Amino acid sequence: MIVNKPAGMLTIPDRFVPEKENLSNLLSDLMGPVWVVHRLDRETSGMLCFARNENAHRHLNEQFSNRTVDKVYSVLVEGRPLPPEGAIDKGIAPHPSIPGKMIASAQGKPSLTLYRVVDTFKAFSLVDANIKTGRTHQIRVHFASIGHPLTVDPLYGKRDAFFLSEVKQNYNKSKREIERPIMERLTLHAARLSLDHPSTGERLTFQCDPPKDFRALLNQLGKWGR
Repeated sequence: MIVNKPAGMLTIPDRFVPEKENLSNLLSDLMGPVWVVHRLDRETSGMLCFARNENAHRHLNEQFSNRTVDKVYSVLVEGRPLPPEGAIDKGIAPHPSIPGKMIASAQGKPSLTLYRVVDTFKAFSLVDANIKTGRTHQIRVHFASIGHPLTVDPLYGKRDAFFLSEVKQNYNKSKREIERPIMERLTLHAARLSLDHPSTGERLTFQCDPPKDFRALLNQLGKWGR
């Protein structure tokens, strides 16, 4: 089962508050038992794969373990990565003093991200990132480690939201108006997933466009942020 997960939803039950809404339980209620194959962070949108039986689960897990699955993300980052196409090959390990945060480290688990810049703006770049390993926060850590954190990422970057006034010259609003952010979650979307069908072996590719908030941000950058 291939699902387009909305941002803000958990993939699996929360460890401490299991009754929180999550995609795994919702699918089980709708479709019967499902097996989790991989995960996305709560604030990441896009493609997720679930298995419908144990045999499919085992076959899909082998593909992920053997790194034959292609997982391509659309990522909006600060600045312009150079070269515009390349690889980030850095280990990832837990932060020594901040729980829940990761760092790039030679002593960490081997981690590889292939990337390609697909569009550039004055201060930002839209990048395709193909992760060959599935470490915690891999894309966020890797791009931050080369000086190009996600445009919106309160943990590894400098913003927890993006406002139009940041790029639109002479932006005016009344003194009583509170500016609403264009996007207030990670600028990260799982856009494409390629894997082998567990029964037929056929190579399948699934793709989904970024959701409304991500598209709105890219549209405004196209207008005002060139």
